[in-house]
This record gives sequence, C-alpha cells and structure tokens, in this order.
Amino acid sequence: MQLILDLLVPGIIAGVSLYGTVQGVDVYDALLQGAAKGLEILWRILPALVTLLTVVAMLRASGALELAAKALAPVCDLFGIPAETVGLMLVRPISGSAALGVGSELITAYGPDSTIGRTAAVMLGSTETTFYTIAVYFGAAGIKKTRYAIPAALCADLTGFFFAALTVRLLFG
Repeated sequence: MQLILDLLVPGIIAGVSLYGTVQGVDVYDALLQGAAKGLEILWRILPALVTLLTVVAMLRASGALELAAKALAPVCDLFGIPAETVGLMLVRPISGSAALGVGSELITAYGPDSTIGRTAAVMLGSTETTFYTIAVYFGAAGIKKTRYAIPAALCADLTGFFFAALTVRLLFG
C-alpha cells in the first residue's frame, strides 16, 4: 500500500505527460506556459495577500482583537457561543493561519475535549477565510467589484459559527 502511495504523484505526472505526448502536445512548452500564467496570477494577488496578513498581525499585536472580543462577549452569550471563541470568529474570515493560531491557543488553554476546544475546532472546520478567498479568486479572475459576495460570505461564516456552537452543545452537552 505504501508503495502505491509513494508512486501516485510520479505516476500521475508520467501519465499526463504520456497522454500529452500521444495527443501531439509539446508537454514541456505547456508546462512553461502554465508556470508563467501562475506567476502572473501570483503577481496580481500578492498585494492583497500581503495587506491581509499585515492587517491581521497589526490587530493581534495592538490588542484590538482582545478588546473586540470583550465587547462582543455578551452578544455571544445570548446565542450560546462561548465568549472565548470571539477572537477566533473575528480573525477567521481574514486569515486562516491566524485563525489556526487562535484555535490552537484555545485548545491548548482549555483542552481538546472542553466545550471551548471542541467549538473552536468545529468553527475552524465549518467556516472559510472569506477575505483571503475573495482576494485570491476574484484577483485571479480580475474582478474588481465584489458586489454581494462579501456580505453573503460573512453571513455564511456567522451561520457556521452559530451552528458550530449549537452542534457542540447538542452532541457533547
């Protein structure tokens, strides 16, 4: 089984190369063209990605996320969401790596089998890094105006946060 897994990626590459050669495609030239297009896309979306990561780092370093978490705690309690997860809910739509860091801190502090740890894990799995995703995909497609995409995606994130907390309460009490 391990041998099959070790040969899977090289086998796919060899199979695609062989298929392209049989079809009369210059596989090497196609690879170079694809790499060039990938670099063009990276060049277009890099400023947005750097900006998002910088904003998240600044918010965390300044303590603004902790202040927002304290301010939003009463609203979260009203909906049955652990107040400790507010920081995760604020950073998740912006940065997946920052959200993973916050989630890891919550799980380390409260334990993986705690309500807070489980809620954080389910939140990480049931929501998206909205602004990152929109920056990457809309930037790659050259779309400048997002129109309703951001409000709809943030509503989906809020729904995911609420139902993550509800699911953990229902399944684990």
